[in-house]
Amino acid sequence: MNSRERLPARAYASRMQEEALGAPAAVAYQLAHDRNAYAELGEALREQPPSSLLTVARGSSDHAAHYMAFSVMARMGRLVTSLPMSLVTLYQSKIRCEGLVSFAFSQSGQSPDLIAPTRFFRAGGARTVAFVNAEGSPLAEAAQFVFPLHSGPELSVAATKSYICQLVAGARVVAAWSADDDLQAALEQLPAALEQAAQQRWDVAVEVLKDVDKLFVIGRGTGYAVAMEAALKFKETCGIQAEAFSGAEVKHGPMALVDQGYPMLVFAPRGPAQAGLLALAEDMRGRGARVLLAAPAGIAKEVGAELTLSCTGNEDLDPIAVVQSFYPMVEALARARGRNPDSPPHLAKVTKTN
Repeated sequence: MNSRERLPARAYASRMQEEALGAPAAVAYQLAHDRNAYAELGEALREQPPSSLLTVARGSSDHAAHYMAFSVMARMGRLVTSLPMSLVTLYQSKIRCEGLVSFAFSQSGQSPDLIAPTRFFRAGGARTVAFVNAEGSPLAEAAQFVFPLHSGPELSVAATKSYICQLVAGARVVAAWSADDDLQAALEQLPAALEQAAQQRWDVAVEVLKDVDKLFVIGRGTGYAVAMEAALKFKETCGIQAEAFSGAEVKHGPMALVDQGYPMLVFAPRGPAQAGLLALAEDMRGRGARVLLAAPAGIAKEVGAELTLSCTGNEDLDPIAVVQSFYPMVEALARARGRNPDSPPHLAKVTKTN
């Protein structure tokens, strides 16, 4: 069966639920396309290493950019900066473009403050890359290299499958640039891992969080990007004042807010950050916080994790499986709180900022 073909029709509670559960198929479709283009970009980055790297994005797309940036820094040893777009759009800064590579991430490709910097960098001689779902968008036209997300139509205001496809696109760049055959093989296996992740039952989180008005979401390393995304989704779909922190940062000022029953969601996938995150969860429980800990099945019982994480073929890809399990839960939580996850108040699918 072609990955774009539909399985027998089923009833979905919302467009958000349908789109979130459609992410594994969208990822499979993306992975089947543009192989040569990613390989050529990776080869070009090896042959002509950039002197500086920037990401250009907002909202969920910025979280996806953060994931790629962290992976590049960790694996390639190259520092990556998230561009404050106002430097170009408002302050007219003459940023030097020699040797620069910019990576813009967007679902719609229509926001002026992504388009303007991309045009500016390209005109200045930088190599500009865009990951965008709308291939004919102004951002796609502005960039030198365009990589379609192939996530298909996304009608819910809350991004789900397009965000996951952005994470995958970023991982593909890292795999191509580093010429890492193991990471590439794990990417090929990713759709099956995401199918498993989509079936994880996080019902207990809905019960715990259905009446809260505040929440910390904790991650670290490659997992911090999905903690930021989760916090955003709690805000926009559930009306919860959720804030994302790294497992190290939360021990500074934010710790003062943690009192008896304070709700906290801790993502602890595999990797160098896991031990510290598990220790943090235990510490916060000792302080009286209501901790929801998400950890891989192999250690879930041992560490008292109520939420089970699926693993992928490479631990650097595990955060993608984390957010795949998270989306169906937060969609169900929105409905449990009497909200429409497809149409959050005051928000639109396309946001144009300058």
